Amino acid sequence: MQKQGKILIVDDNEDILFALNLLLQPFVEKVKVTSKPERIEHFMQTFEPDVILLDMNFNKDADSGLEGFNWLKKIKKADPDMVVIFITAYADMEKAVQAIKAGATDFIPKPWEREKLLATISSAVELRNSRKEVTNLKQKVAALESNRAYPEIIGESEAIQSLFETVEKLKDTDANILILGENGTGKDLFANLLYQTSPRTGKPFVHIDLGSIPEQLFESELFGHEKGAFTDARNEKPGRFEIAAGGTLFLDEIGNLSPAMQAKLLSAIEKQQIIRLGSTKPVSINVRLICATNADIHKMVATGDFRQDLLYRINTVELHIPPLRERKGDIELLADFFLDRYKKKYKKDIRNISSSAIKKLNEYSWPGNVRELQHAIERAVILSSGFTLTSDDFILKPPPSRKLKEANLNLEQLEMKAIENALIKAEGNMNHAAELLGISRFTLYRKIEKYGL
Repeated sequence: MQKQGKILIVDDNEDILFALNLLLQPFVEKVKVTSKPERIEHFMQTFEPDVILLDMNFNKDADSGLEGFNWLKKIKKADPDMVVIFITAYADMEKAVQAIKAGATDFIPKPWEREKLLATISSAVELRNSRKEVTNLKQKVAALESNRAYPEIIGESEAIQSLFETVEKLKDTDANILILGENGTGKDLFANLLYQTSPRTGKPFVHIDLGSIPEQLFESELFGHEKGAFTDARNEKPGRFEIAAGGTLFLDEIGNLSPAMQAKLLSAIEKQQIIRLGSTKPVSINVRLICATNADIHKMVATGDFRQDLLYRINTVELHIPPLRERKGDIELLADFFLDRYKKKYKKDIRNISSSAIKKLNEYSWPGNVRELQHAIERAVILSSGFTLTSDDFILKPPPSRKLKEANLNLEQLEMKAIENALIKAEGNMNHAAELLGISRFTLYRKIEKYGL
């Protein structure tokens, strides 16, 4: 029979520690003992017990049980799911009942009955395992719940219809997909559509935006971590790969992965297993990968910013989402869709969009794509006081001037100036600056170092 459970015993009586250690060793995975309750937090971080056996009193002649209650409170604050069993004398039975009300799971009387003690420990280990499973299940349910708010994809243009046909061909496959497209084109909507039409629909769909996560947290977010793996890692945490088990993992802005993380992601895909931070135990994974980026990923491969072998793993099929300027026939459809949404939201009696306004919308280049159109309609609805949205209700960015001034055409100097302007406009946010420049964050770092900016 496989031994299960790591037990921490805390008691100021050395004889008790020795006896319990000797008794439990043959039946559990590991046992640690200490006579100093102030060491509990240390053992929780380094040993990661499943069950803590805790004495109620530590000072000589003390019998109030207050010490035990105080340590119980600290344990529960550090880990609300920790299973704590009090070690108590028969005379403390009333206090033991109070302790259970305060969060303890059970109590072991002194002297104990061997079989009853072993049964209590076994039940406590099972309870701890159940609590871990419930936590993982809640995270998976949350992943499924977060997936239900995706809106439909609006479009009748030839480009969008061609994408729908491709998605239809992929509905019975489990292939990894790479979605390419500018910001605001709806890459996340197509990722969700691929999931909804796949054999894994109904299983978790987990979305992680790699562009919004600090680089030092990438590994923890993707692969998870054990308690104590780094500062503030107070509890173990499954990564997105584990949460998405059996389902689909959507890695948005994959171009932001550092070379080191690219190597770890490639290893995880090839071996179909991950290792949490702070652990040496591999965890098997079974997920379908959908990745997306607004970067020119093939150019990144050519410049050495993205691994070619990783690209081969994630782009069994590539989907290219067209910018809104290439699907003019959809602008009016989208405008009517967003008008209907926002007039209801803001309780405005706006019935239509004038033909002159539609003409203005169709002539605009939409650098921000569908997202920019959505915001333009929302702003117009909020500010309009009539029954019809007119061209005056839409304040769009003017096109860049075509006039050529006497300018410095030195490419390096122009690039330096562009980087400086992007950093100023992004207020130092490297992700935003890289996005404004149309390059990856790591290419931006390299150019900053090159020019000494």
